This record gives sequence, structure tokens and C-alpha cells, in this order.
Amino acid sequence: MFSIPSSSRETEPTKSTTTIRYLAADFPMLTNRSISSSPFTPDFAHEPPAECTNNGRTGIIADKRAISSRAASDSICKAQGSQHYHDIRKSSCSSVKEEEGGIAQSFYESVNASVPPSPDAVHNVGSPNGAGTCDCCCRCGRSPNWQPVGPGRKRRSKSYTALRTGISELSGWDLELPRRQEPAEIQVEKSYRPGEAPIERLPVEVLDEVIAQLALDIPPAGYGPRNVDLVACLLTSKTFHVATINTLYRQITLPHSSIFAKFLHHISECPGLGTIVRRLDLSHTTSVGLGRSRQTNAEVQNLTSRTLLRCLELIPAVQEVLLQENLDDDIDENVLRKLFFGLPKLRAIDFCASASSSFVDAFTSTLTTLTDSPSTMLNIRRLGIHECFTLPSSALETLLPHLPQLTHLEVSHTRITDEALMSLPASATLSHLNLGRCIYITGEGVVDFLTTHPAVRSLVYLNLSCDISRYRLLSDTDLDRLLPALPSTLRSLNLNGAQIQPRHITQLMPLTKHVEELGLACANLSLADINTFFRQPGPSPNHNHHQQQQQHQPPWLRPALHYLDLTAIPAVTQSSLFNTPAPSNILLTPATLPLEVVELGDKAISSLRECKNTNKRLGWVVKELGRRGWYVRDPVAGAGGNGPGATTGRRAWKMGAMWWGMRKVPVAWGEVGGLYGHYMFKK
Repeated sequence: MFSIPSSSRETEPTKSTTTIRYLAADFPMLTNRSISSSPFTPDFAHEPPAECTNNGRTGIIADKRAISSRAASDSICKAQGSQHYHDIRKSSCSSVKEEEGGIAQSFYESVNASVPPSPDAVHNVGSPNGAGTCDCCCRCGRSPNWQPVGPGRKRRSKSYTALRTGISELSGWDLELPRRQEPAEIQVEKSYRPGEAPIERLPVEVLDEVIAQLALDIPPAGYGPRNVDLVACLLTSKTFHVATINTLYRQITLPHSSIFAKFLHHISECPGLGTIVRRLDLSHTTSVGLGRSRQTNAEVQNLTSRTLLRCLELIPAVQEVLLQENLDDDIDENVLRKLFFGLPKLRAIDFCASASSSFVDAFTSTLTTLTDSPSTMLNIRRLGIHECFTLPSSALETLLPHLPQLTHLEVSHTRITDEALMSLPASATLSHLNLGRCIYITGEGVVDFLTTHPAVRSLVYLNLSCDISRYRLLSDTDLDRLLPALPSTLRSLNLNGAQIQPRHITQLMPLTKHVEELGLACANLSLADINTFFRQPGPSPNHNHHQQQQQHQPPWLRPALHYLDLTAIPAVTQSSLFNTPAPSNILLTPATLPLEVVELGDKAISSLRECKNTNKRLGWVVKELGRRGWYVRDPVAGAGGNGPGATTGRRAWKMGAMWWGMRKVPVAWGEVGGLYGHYMFKK
């Protein structure tokens, strides 16, 4: 049975270093929240300690004094010589995880993530004889071929070459001098009365943010213990218990139906906890890897339309509900009516890729309420129906006029029409709009909407991509009308598939001064045209005319571009990138900074993958994920380590995503993962 334990140490004096005990089996569903006010999220999780039994579900950390279970777990693993004591973040099954460290566009599949080995275990620095061993020449200054040299300096290494190349960076490279022994730290314990420890006396808001750093946006794989740090905080003191409860229940992330059932059972017994919930995240929910078929899941009856409706009734203050295609059969008319009309504080909802016939019927039937009551307005501000291509056009034409506060509209690959776009209320203030691969809209209608409608005057993200094998959205004349009218607030512009000609370079040039990512796939441009974005105009042959021109024109500004999508441009190939000398081609040189990511097609990426030495010399690397491939500037080799190229792609308008070129608009601030990560970066 799932229960929240109260502190068992309230009658004892609280110490600054407290023995931590936790029971992970009692908390299989405790989840986390994201911090919308902070641009950073914690990037650690850890394996259960070595003493854990029952497959890691229960365990006690004893005789290790630590503030959190993380420190205790590390100490135990180090003491036992474990090579896996380092903390890594676990993520959900089938999720796309962005790597916090490393270079831009650095992804890995979470299910293949490995634990880095312990440096102390590899190098055996702490061996009793003080000499230590190492399996290779490295900066630690140890090698099997090296012999220890005593204070008398009478013995040298048997391998002079290994010695010279291995520790040439160390002073006195030909001798290994004794290392000075640092005195061990003396830990002084000080007792405090309950509730009077320094950390407990912090303001409630500050302590709440401190504890929230222990929460995870991405749930761990399988049924392993989750949020063990937060569970440890629950048992520390009354002050910690109250602050941790808020963190645990503010954002609920449920990767499996069985965990959903436990969560539902608990808030049914303790309704007060349901009022804390602000986000219900089911974007990670999947049965992949659990050995269950779709029929088996239907028989389990943990997550059904009935239980989902019951859950929504117990979380009346929820503000964000994230759903997806694995649940579309469980989203019936009663659930949709509760979402649209029964949760007055709901601000964001995502139905990503829901396309089953039962979902479409329920969605259409629910909107009849709006047809019967035209004056009804919804409080939803962020709406995501990405890849819901089976929804009829009439459903969107009915829904959009009733969203007066809309800021994010994700309708990529849907049947949205020009009439539905124009029906948006004038009071809406769209900052994110994704119309990618929508074949029921016309170029003329989209341009009319973007140039005349008051809801799009402050756009930040705009996706107008299309698949030219089926449909071309924007013609060259449409671009002549659209490009000069785009607002200066724009940071991401995707024109993939548009009929871009060389004459549009002059219209795109002003946009590159504030747009950070630009999609030009299938454009009719040469490599020289693309280089024009980054090249400062040269002096005119007429010196007097050049002076007059300088007086009337503002100074040249470096482009703000970090990302370029050059997929399917015939002029951009591995041969043209490498064989066109500077100054004709400066695309891969530091002169184009802050440009750090160039997306290319399969053919170009395959050719670049084979040129490892040239890539290393130029300071670029190839990255691939799913169907996409990027040529990425190495921040160390290409930007001097700490230069502009070493920065991450984290921006406020990405709402938690770090890397460039996202193709799905998020409706909630959080780390990328699960099915949303698949549609955002892999597809």
C-alpha cells in the first residue's frame, strides 16, 4: 500500500548531518515537477545502494551521515569499490534524451545509456601501497611500465618513452615525487533543536526551490526506484516533509499504467494531495519493454477512460495535461468534456498524435457544446494537436474561435484550413505557431493571416514547412509578401519547402539579425548565396558613393543564426563544403559564429561521416538521431573551448529543450523526452 510516512525523528534533536533512511518500495509512483522560473534542471539520478534487497525496491542506508541519500549512496558504493557509483539521469523507455554536457545536438537513447566508470576504481589511486596502477598512460601519472621513485631519486622508469610521453605535462617529468598527504577533514557535529537547523530556517519559498532541484523531469526506466532523494527528504524532519510533499505532487509524471493506478488509489484516500497537482504528464506512458500486448493492457484496466476521468476529478487545480497517441482509445467524450469544461484552471493540453476513430468521434461530439453555446469561451492558452491528422476540419473551425487567450497553437500535420486560422479571436496573442505539413491551407491564405491578423504580431516561433513531394505551401510571390511583414520578435523560422530564390536573400538578410534558427530546405540557392548571410558587404568601386552609402546605412551586424536547415539543397554537398576554398566559402569557418548546427540530408551526412580526419581538422562533427542528421561545430575545436560555440541551445522560447531545430511546439516547460522528444527531434 502506498503511504506518505511522517517523520519518525521529531522527538530527537535535529542534526546538521542526519542519518537517512528510506523505503523506496512504498513510493513507486512518487513523481516530480519542473521549475518554470529556473532555466536549469537537475541532471542526476542514481542506482540503489549496494545494501538494497528485493530487487532494489527496499533498502536502508546506515552508518553514513549525509544530507541526502545521494551522498550516502555514493559513499557506500565507493567503499565497496563499485565502478558504478557516479550519478546519471535515467530516462523513460523509448525516450529521446538531450545530453546536458558535451557538444550541441548531442543526444542518446535513454535505454542505451551506460554508467561511467569510477576514476578511483580504474586508476586505483587510493591503493594501500601508495603506488597505484593504471591500465593506460594518462594524466594521473601512472602506468604499468613506470616504477616508483623514492625520495632519494635512485630509480627511474624502465620505459623512457612511456614516461616522457605519459607525464610530460607534470613538472619534474622524469621523476615521481612523493605526494603530500592532506590532513583528513574533521567533521564536527552540532545538535539543533527540531526545526532550528540552518537549512530548515530558510524561507519557505527558498527551501521549496532547493528541494525541487532533486526532482526529475524524465522518469526512470522500468519499475526501478524513482525520486529516492525526495523520499529521503520526507523522512528527515517535519519542515522537510512539508516542503517535499509539494515538490512530489506538483508535477505528476506517470510512465506506466500500474503506477497510474497507485497514484489514483492514493489521492482517492488522501484527496488533499490531489489539490497540489498542477501538471499531469502522461507523455511517457507506454507498455513498450514490459512484454505486454495492446490487448493485455486493455485487460489490466489500470488506465482506462473511467479511471482517467476519476483522476481528473480528484485534481481540480491542474493546469497542464499532457496526453498522446498511446492513450487515444482511453480519451472518450466524458474525459474531453472534463478537460474542456470541467477544469477552470486548465491552461495547457496536448493530444500529440492521437488519431484513433474513437478519439475523433469523442472530440467531434464534445465540440457540439460549443456549437450550441457560441458565447462559451475556454481558458486554454496552449493547445497541441500535433499529428492529429484524422480530426475533421470542422472540429478545428468550431474550437479555435472559442480560445481568446491562446498563445501556443501546435497544429502540424492536421486538417486546419484558412477559415479556421482567420476565426481565431483578435484577443489571442500567438507566440508559437506550427503549421508544418498542413495540406488544407493555402499559401495565399496563410500570408493573409500572418500579415493582417492581430493575433500574430509578436510571433517567436513559426513553422511553415511542407513536403514538396505532396504539396508546396509558399510560392515565390507569397514569400515576397510574407518576408518583409514578419515581426522582429521572431526567433525561429522554418520555410522548408518554400520556393526560395536568390532574389529573396535581400529579404531574408534583415531576419537573420534576430532569427536564431532558419529552415531553408529545398531552396533554390547556391553555396555563395548562403555565404552572403555571414559576409560583410565590401566597399563599392566608387569611393565617394561608398562614403555616402555608409552615412545612410546602419553599421553591419553579425547574424544571430545558430542553426541552418540546408536539407535537399543541390548546391550543398560534402564536396562543395570541403572543396570550395575561402573566401568563396566561409560556412565552416569561425567567421560564421555563432552558427553551430547545420542540418543536412541523408546523402550529405553519409558522405561527411566518412571524412573523420577532415571533420576533426575543421572542428565539426556528425550527429544523427532517427531520420535526421546534423553537422555540428565542436565547441572545443571550433570555438576555443569557452567561446560562443560552447554555449548550449537553451532558450526561454524553447520551454526546456536545449538543442536546435525542434519540429514540435511544447505546451509545458520541461525536459525533452518520451514520445514528445521523438516528434520534436527524431522525425
